Amino acid sequence: MAYASLFLPEDNPESIRLLREKAAAGVRIRIALGDPETPEIALRGAEERLYDGLVGRVRMAIAYYRPLLGVPNIDFRLHRTTLYNSVFMYDEEMLVNQHAYGVYGYRAPILHLRRCEGGDLFDMYAESFERVWETAYPHQAAEPLSASVQQSADREDRLDKTGRVA
Repeated sequence: MAYASLFLPEDNPESIRLLREKAAAGVRIRIALGDPETPEIALRGAEERLYDGLVGRVRMAIAYYRPLLGVPNIDFRLHRTTLYNSVFMYDEEMLVNQHAYGVYGYRAPILHLRRCEGGDLFDMYAESFERVWETAYPHQAAEPLSASVQQSADREDRLDKTGRVA
């Protein structure tokens, strides 16, 4: 759950392919990004002095993840919440990007949490994610990918971190 989380596909070119492979292996994947058409995104853009730049970043993130639309076991939604934290959950671990007013997300601290018996911090953030998920709505692409764009996305999926075909 984030507004854009561009670092995943940009710093890890293989991430879209890996998500598709995990889904094919039966892993349930949920992605919730901000809806670029909402006032919440515009407000955060103004607060971070990115203005329309944040809207553009969210649209770019949606474009990166678009090849995952319709893939079994991948649920891709948009949300319009005021985001206090970005939450990335993986099994019994999560990363929580703490947002601070006027500070770019990449400059804010990240907590690495593990679920542990008797602890409640992990569960608190997991419940927060679920509350946003409940209000999020499925992303519907405005138009289907053209054959050439789909081929390009498929080729990108086969690249490893060095940019070579895996």
